[in-house]
Amino acid sequence: MESQNKIYVNRPTLPDLDEFYDLLKEIWESKKLTNMGKFHNQLENELAEFLGVKYVSLFANGTLALIAALQVLRISGEVITTPYSFVATTHAIKWNGLTPVFCDIEPETCNIDPNKIEALITPKTTAIVPVHIYGNPCNVEQIEEIADIYGLKVIYDAAHAFNVKLKGNSILNFGDLSILSFHATKIYNTFEGGAVISHDEKTKKRLDYLKNFGFAGETKVITHGINAKMNEMQAALGLLQLKYVEKNTEKRKRLAEIYYNAFNHIDGINYLKIRDEVDYNFGYFPIFVDKKDYGISRDELYQKLKENGIFARRYFYPLISQFSPYRELESSKPENLPVATKLSSEVICLPIYADLDEAEVQKICEIVQNSTTTY
Repeated sequence: MESQNKIYVNRPTLPDLDEFYDLLKEIWESKKLTNMGKFHNQLENELAEFLGVKYVSLFANGTLALIAALQVLRISGEVITTPYSFVATTHAIKWNGLTPVFCDIEPETCNIDPNKIEALITPKTTAIVPVHIYGNPCNVEQIEEIADIYGLKVIYDAAHAFNVKLKGNSILNFGDLSILSFHATKIYNTFEGGAVISHDEKTKKRLDYLKNFGFAGETKVITHGINAKMNEMQAALGLLQLKYVEKNTEKRKRLAEIYYNAFNHIDGINYLKIRDEVDYNFGYFPIFVDKKDYGISRDELYQKLKENGIFARRYFYPLISQFSPYRELESSKPENLPVATKLSSEVICLPIYADLDEAEVQKICEIVQNSTTTY
């Protein structure tokens, strides 16, 4: 029988309602609800300063941000990407009429394996879309070296990587563009929302045309845009959330340390090691269950957690390449993706969020520690 005290993998952190009410009152009085209003423009500027990037273009969600990023760089043909991600990464590629080509991942990071990219490049390849999985940075130096050699664009799906830094520099400053997600499950949220990070004013302007139907002025449409604007209520929430994101990251870090200490001594339970040169955001805590050493399978542990009211998630299972829209691709064959296939069968993301009690994390650790003795 499942426990009545349920702990989910994530729970959104929200500011004080009275603070939000003050901003909502201002929106009500202005009657400006959308179309790049005061709070929208203020949030773009404050995010750029907070993140240490040049230009932020806000979007209604991260998927639309990635669709627009591919559009603005005029990507065509084939795009090399990872099968180990949320399906929106590949959907955005397909919505642009492009062909995704799946590349296997590194066992240590779960990120796209740069050593396997070159073999997938054809005359039709125009871009690489790597994902900073769990906010853990890709090998950006090697990826961009390959892109330079072959004349490819690089768009990083940084949906998990809000405020992550590599050697003191925002991970968002790498590549031609990066996209962020501000979905409710992310460490920084605006209910729904997203952004494209660009490095020059011309690209920023073109992105702003794209997200507003292609309008450049009142009567002039210059491109086949869409309606992908972030509204004023989302932007107002985002301004408040910025005040708390660093404090909430510290809370997440303390919870992660409890997990680290517990799992250091359990055979068959592995977790990602974050490099010392990375300032991490602790947005996720994935573990990988090796049945041979642990004693039971990932799915058996997943079920045991559920029976105890712990609703973990198997991010990312199945692989994108295993979903019906993509499984017929040559690059989707499991034999071409052995590392991704293995890790997808082993992963469980455990609960981690700022409002989670340390005692609840200890409970989760005890269930993982004791599960093999109760099966």
